Amino acid sequence: MFDKVLIANRGEIALRVARACRELGIKCVAVYSTADAESAVVKFADEAVQIGPPAVGRSYLHIPSLIGAALKTGADALHPGYGFLSEDPYFAEICADEGITFIGPRPDVMEKVGDKATARQLMQEAGLPLLPGTVEPVNTIDEAHDIAGDIGYPVIIKAVAGGGGRGMSVVTQEEDLARLYQTTRATAQAVFKDSAVYIERYLETSRHTEIQLVCDPHGNGVYFGERDCSVQRRHQKLIEEAPSIHLTEETRREVGEAAVRGALSVGYTGAGTMEFLLDLDGNLYFMEMNARIQVEHPVSELVTDTDLIQEQIRVAAGEKLSRTQDDVLPLKGHAIECRINAEDPDNNFAPAAGKLDTYVPPGGPWTRVDSHCYPGWTISPFYDSLIAKLIVWAPDRDKAIDRMIRALQEFEISGRGVKTTIPFHLRILDHPQFRSGDVTTDFVEHFMSEEAAAAAAAS
Repeated sequence: MFDKVLIANRGEIALRVARACRELGIKCVAVYSTADAESAVVKFADEAVQIGPPAVGRSYLHIPSLIGAALKTGADALHPGYGFLSEDPYFAEICADEGITFIGPRPDVMEKVGDKATARQLMQEAGLPLLPGTVEPVNTIDEAHDIAGDIGYPVIIKAVAGGGGRGMSVVTQEEDLARLYQTTRATAQAVFKDSAVYIERYLETSRHTEIQLVCDPHGNGVYFGERDCSVQRRHQKLIEEAPSIHLTEETRREVGEAAVRGALSVGYTGAGTMEFLLDLDGNLYFMEMNARIQVEHPVSELVTDTDLIQEQIRVAAGEKLSRTQDDVLPLKGHAIECRINAEDPDNNFAPAAGKLDTYVPPGGPWTRVDSHCYPGWTISPFYDSLIAKLIVWAPDRDKAIDRMIRALQEFEISGRGVKTTIPFHLRILDHPQFRSGDVTTDFVEHFMSEEAAAAAAAS
């Protein structure tokens, strides 16, 4: 096992990793920008190293500073969290060159699964179902026209190196294809430094379903059930659930085993997520693989009685998985996560950061809050607006919704200029369509249109 882990991240995930390390008896090193000098993880960690000014390019994305902090403190491993450099094979390779274990897959494997076109081809070879489309980048507009014509509109153009909901364009009619093809390539080049794109059939009505898995270096892999992440806005997830009420036990096993088989086929080690689209006929289609822990991992933890971060650390240290497939199935009860962001939902989700005067998280049975915030903490405009992840568990979905409503009502957050997404979550949870479970990826769009129409009628 490792002696000391440097956490190359900030916010709630940095504190989450630090707590996992503490329970494993591992010393942890926090890194921080000058804007985060008073952060919770800095206070909690065994050591802390300042790595630069607030701008991420000069701090959390500045590889020399991160490597320097690891070498200075004698860290023998580095946990990247999610976001930032968590899926950067170049960073993982530098860690290896410096004798620091990167807690994640090998750089060559990360490069394979991080390239969406390559990942699609590899998973197709492993037997995972794909939507009609290309498994290689589309290099010309003429090629794009031919492919779109063959598979039929609507199609979606995706950046090969994309992520986080960026680098995607839906094309509903042929006359828009050339413009959106060029726009998506330009966006991909600007954001990801790679203009390559691929095209696939766009499902206008689908459910975002993802499989959580962990593989060890001894050839073992376990899937920890699935999550439904269909409540999203502009491809950004807002509410996540585990398990999906739309999968049977048989389908769960089939897709879970296929996901593990696909991961092991490329030599994957560590925690990862296979993302699928589930159509209304119950067919699952592979989209992409995320080679890291995800924001919504707590819901999978609660229905499998597993600490996924600790599993991630153990397998990176060369140990075998501590859980078998039979240990985690069948899934237990139902868990829901709401992302509480410093945003104003009534003003097009505009950022609403500021200093927190009041911060009182909810309590009670089976209620979990993953957060780095406290009274007096200033939510910085330099970073993600996430305040907290509120997660609840109950024996069934209806009881989990009731518990989440209670917990959201109990959550007190206030400060000058600070607004949160709590009222928005409460309105969604109260919606009959959400309660029924008949939610697809376009639910929030329709929900917001309903609210706008009701507000206009009332004015």
